[in-house]
Formats: sequence, structure tokens, C-alpha cells
Amino acid sequence: MQNDSEQLAQHISEAAAAMKAEGLRILDLRALASFTDFFVVCSGASDRQVQAIADQVQENLRAISRRPIGVEGYDAAQWILLDYGSVVVHIFYPEAREFYQIEKLWADAPELAAHGS
Repeated sequence: MQNDSEQLAQHISEAAAAMKAEGLRILDLRALASFTDFFVVCSGASDRQVQAIADQVQENLRAISRRPIGVEGYDAAQWILLDYGSVVVHIFYPEAREFYQIEKLWADAPELAAHGS
């Protein structure tokens, strides 16, 4: 049975997949971090697509009365971070994703099946 944060991560991955997000991954951090339960990580092929993915995630979550605690990087669109507390969304421009290698930093995190992966 999925808990609320896992359902939220899946809902976010579905919204990102609807905007053709690339490299969509859900990392389970529950055993590794105290600040969040899951990372949803994906990329967009252009700065406009990165912003469109962020917009779609926020719109879909607003429909279920969920708003981010914080949004970082939207204007630059190289790495947009959406903080939903128990789930943190990282939407990267491909070069930024390669540079920061967030998946390598959290390589010990189990991965859940993401929508569309």
C-alpha cells in the first residue's frame, strides 16, 4: 500500500510524463534523509520545456489542493526545484543535470517505477 508521499511522487511523475519529461526517476530517500521522502528527477529538452513541466506539475497539484512550499530557479530554467515537503521535484535542463549529477549523489536511494519510464 502506498503512503501519501509515495502517491504524491507518482502523481508528480504522471504530470511530468504528460509534458514529455525525459529521464524521469523517483528516488526513495525515506531511509537516507530526514528532509524529504522522495525526489522526482527529470529533464526537459529546452528551457521552455523545463518551465512547461514545472507549470504542469504545479497545475496538477493545485487541482488536489497541494501547493509547493518553495519554487527555485524558474526564471533561469536550468534547474527548477519544486518543494512539496515530503516530495522534492528537480526539473533539469540536460546540461545542468549532467553537471550536478544528483542521481549519483543519492546513488544508495532505491528507485520507484515512475510513470512513463
